[in-house]
Amino acid sequence: MVAAARDGDQRALDALVADSLPLVYNIVGRALNAHTDVDDVVQETLLRVVRALPDLRDPQAYRSWLVAIAVRQVRDHQQDHRTAQYRRADLDTAAELPDPASDFATMTILRLGLTDQRREVAEATRWLDGDDRALLALWWLEETGRLSRADLANALGLSGRHAAVRVQRMKEQVETARTVVRALQAGNGASPDAPERPACPDLRSLAWSWDGVPSPLWRKRFARHIRGCPVCEQRGAGLLPIDRLLSGLPLLPVPAGLAALVDHLHATPAAAGGGHAASHLPPGRSGAGRGAHALRPRRPRGVLSSLSHAPVAGSVAVAGVAAVVAGVVVSGHLTTRPTADHTVAPQAASWSARPTPGHSPSPSRSRPKQSPTPKPTHRPMVAASRKKGVGVWKMPGVSTALAKSGASWYYTWSTRHDGTIGPKGVGFVPMIWGAGSVTPETLAQARSAGPYLLSFNEPDMTAQANMTVDEALSLWPKLMKAGRVLGSPAVAYGGDTPGGWLDRFMNGAAERGYRVDFISLHWYGGDFRTQAAVGQLRSYLQAVYKRYHKPIWLTEFALIDFSHGVRLPGDAQQAAFLTASTRMLAALPYVQRYAWFGLPASDTEPSTGLFHGNGVATRTGRAFQAAP
Repeated sequence: MVAAARDGDQRALDALVADSLPLVYNIVGRALNAHTDVDDVVQETLLRVVRALPDLRDPQAYRSWLVAIAVRQVRDHQQDHRTAQYRRADLDTAAELPDPASDFATMTILRLGLTDQRREVAEATRWLDGDDRALLALWWLEETGRLSRADLANALGLSGRHAAVRVQRMKEQVETARTVVRALQAGNGASPDAPERPACPDLRSLAWSWDGVPSPLWRKRFARHIRGCPVCEQRGAGLLPIDRLLSGLPLLPVPAGLAALVDHLHATPAAAGGGHAASHLPPGRSGAGRGAHALRPRRPRGVLSSLSHAPVAGSVAVAGVAAVVAGVVVSGHLTTRPTADHTVAPQAASWSARPTPGHSPSPSRSRPKQSPTPKPTHRPMVAASRKKGVGVWKMPGVSTALAKSGASWYYTWSTRHDGTIGPKGVGFVPMIWGAGSVTPETLAQARSAGPYLLSFNEPDMTAQANMTVDEALSLWPKLMKAGRVLGSPAVAYGGDTPGGWLDRFMNGAAERGYRVDFISLHWYGGDFRTQAAVGQLRSYLQAVYKRYHKPIWLTEFALIDFSHGVRLPGDAQQAAFLTASTRMLAALPYVQRYAWFGLPASDTEPSTGLFHGNGVATRTGRAFQAAP
């Protein structure tokens, strides 16, 4: 097959790329641990393979040659990343945290059903440096029978003896990381994604200054403590050899949708234009929808055979591979501490505009008989990122407005879409709103809509979910079964307050060994000055992250002053805040999602909404369309 593909057989090339993709995906994904650039690195690897295949002298050496190209691409990415990181000085501009649903270690655990010590090995990989992760990716494949030691050594450009030394050193780092994982989880048992509050008091004290992100530096610091601590050191007893644990494990399957792409992706003549082979994709990003949009349907054929009748290394074939790979790869209301001038009255959070499971009102107090006449406006560029979301409830043309908004995800304060039809590529995230929502029907709906699940809406407010901490904890095991990636209850305020509702819930969850994968928060600002409001929101998020060391979803936010009734800023102020705050949120690595409140806008009164019922975007809506 390799020889035939090299000599120009399109069917053979099609089969060869399909056969190579899982191997490349596992090498790159594990080496980069679901960094946001995994798709780009896999794409570039296969582009280089297709370009260089005609020059491959020995078809028998294809696998070693393929792995060597993947390793080089990983190293180039890591070098570029280190250069960029050298210029970054604070947490806010650090590398983005992996999404719990796409983090490679988590996917390995969930998709392969790993338990006990195999699970610990997968979690330990997060603590390795880039070089060791790349080597582990190869050695993992060797232990599972996909590569030989000769393949591994050739890919690294080392002799067999030197490769053996490198592998042994890497294994020692993994074993050290396994002891760290055990020690940190000893008193937690909640989520493996962000261990906290270890049982050892001294380790707990050391972990207080940790930012919650596994790293080689913190592995060394924790390991140094563990080696000298009789409490922590004994937790490393009984570890089985890592070789035995990995033996026989299958490859992590490539994401769903591969078969469909193999059958239906086809190239356009425009793709053959000179220059960068993947120029039809957005710079630095690639995704299923984006890659597919660049292709024009033709007669169904195989992936590469449909790309061109030109030589294998032709630009059309290369552009087609780029499209294939793009679609396949892993895919307190006011301030932290309210001031005297802008104090939030807790009861104000009962604002009637907030949707409930059985009722989804508009933020406006009344709806006019006739919508305003649309005014010609310049249509802004619609930006989309996986962070960007919006809260949605019933309105005329809701599905069209959602598509125009550029949101990547939405929710309805329910487990149902509530009449909203999200456009292709826009995800729906279900919510279990309150205690009354915990029923077999809603839990089944949440499971089917997964993997994410939002939980209890403002349980600290009498007009919202209105739940005690004990009540929420008693229902939590049912939610853990319904959501693979589960968010905390979204408190109205005081998420960073010691002894507050969220703090007591998180302590109770840790004591019971319950899983909480991310923190959900709401925030409304009563200070309408843009710079001040953005600073207050940022301070609140930082304080919450510092307290719990878990990713954050900001699921409601806007400028609304609840201190004396409900007061909203003008359109220009709201739009300016949205623009500045979303830029800030896009840069915070621990903020994984945000959702503006909300999509529908009043036609007669000031509101925070993005679109009128006639489909015209508000000034705030236009700012949201352009938001990152």
